[in-house]
Amino acid sequence: MVSQEQRRRQLAREKFLRQQQRRTEARRKARVRNSVIASVLGVVLIGSLALYTTGVLKQDDDKTNAGAEVTPSASPSKAPDPCDKPAEGKPKSKTWKKEPALSIDKSAKYTMKLDTTCGEIDVALKASAAPHTVNSFNFLAGQGYFDHTKCHRLTTNGIYVLQCGDPTGTGTGGPGYTIPDENLKDKSLKDDIYPAGTVAMANTGQKNSGGSQFFLVYQDSELPPSYTPFGTVSEAGMKVLKKIAKAGESTGAGDGAPNATVVIDKATVAKS
Repeated sequence: MVSQEQRRRQLAREKFLRQQQRRTEARRKARVRNSVIASVLGVVLIGSLALYTTGVLKQDDDKTNAGAEVTPSASPSKAPDPCDKPAEGKPKSKTWKKEPALSIDKSAKYTMKLDTTCGEIDVALKASAAPHTVNSFNFLAGQGYFDHTKCHRLTTNGIYVLQCGDPTGTGTGGPGYTIPDENLKDKSLKDDIYPAGTVAMANTGQKNSGGSQFFLVYQDSELPPSYTPFGTVSEAGMKVLKKIAKAGESTGAGDGAPNATVVIDKATVAKS
């Protein structure tokens, strides 16, 4: 017999998948529209629109940033903002036509540090298991791609993730290229559970469609093993994530923009 909790999780997963499908369709329509505009104006469009839904994770899993676009809205019972004012600066809009050449040392250890308005989040990266993903983050962080970007989505119902990595803050942005899925049989993923502390890639719901959007799991979340797990948040970083989650999200329905002002002031990747 299916328990109430199992049914609730099933409904959450189904909602996530529907969101991913809608975003994928929106992405397709946007490409068609842009193609028509380009032909009329005689302009060559450079770059690509990456639709990241994660329901968390479809480059949103839920994105983990995922389905219909999440739009911040007023919340009558909004909790106080636990985070500081963002550093001065604006997200960059540069994109690239193809994935950067693999330049990391797969046998070395790498860490990613996210200096956010809510506190520092350190992530141990899995270079040997997810080399393309870690290499891409190393490249993008070096370009300042994540600096001054908002973490635009918080999911607090069914799955428990914070989604980041989109300079546009809409859930549709990306670096212009995609990277392959990796490490989908990671030993940490058991019974379709992404454990608390996991950092994984959002995607469009299609294979090998990850870009720059990623999600951080602050509480065990049941998801299909379709999102590349490429890092683990430190204990101190988990405290920051839980503080953000405690402030809630803007819709009151369990999936929207964080009430906390979560901005990555600076992202760095270092080899140790």
